Amino acid sequence: MTRAAGFALLRRFWWAVPMIGLLVALHFTRETLADRTATLKSERSAWTTEIAKADALRVETEKRFATQQSTALTTFADRLANREPIILRSTDTVRTYAQTNAGRAACLPADRVRGIDALDAELFADDPDRAGGGDQAVHGNASTPAGGR
Repeated sequence: MTRAAGFALLRRFWWAVPMIGLLVALHFTRETLADRTATLKSERSAWTTEIAKADALRVETEKRFATQQSTALTTFADRLANREPIILRSTDTVRTYAQTNAGRAACLPADRVRGIDALDAELFADDPDRAGGGDQAVHGNASTPAGGR
């Protein structure tokens, strides 16, 4: 084949050269795409596994928190019930309570309170700051001088 025949053939089938180039590029692109697809699939499966583990951990933590919260609420309710004060509503209730061991200490008779005041007076009798002290009533007029100063 001569040069002229070669150029004539090339002019007639010029489009085959870019087509062959595109075909080669398509072949290499398919291999690269398959490699990238495999990488993406492996990453996706790894992330899916990690997300499943995180969800399981979250569910377990929520269950543990719910258990702890119900236990804490039960304990708080029990402690609150044990701390509930005794409400004295009537004279009979006061008398009955005063007869118990706890009531004897809480419900002091009037002479016991007066005895404590007398003991204080004895203990602080020699105290010069207390001379003429708080046994007197407070004056209604604020401009009057305080007693014992």
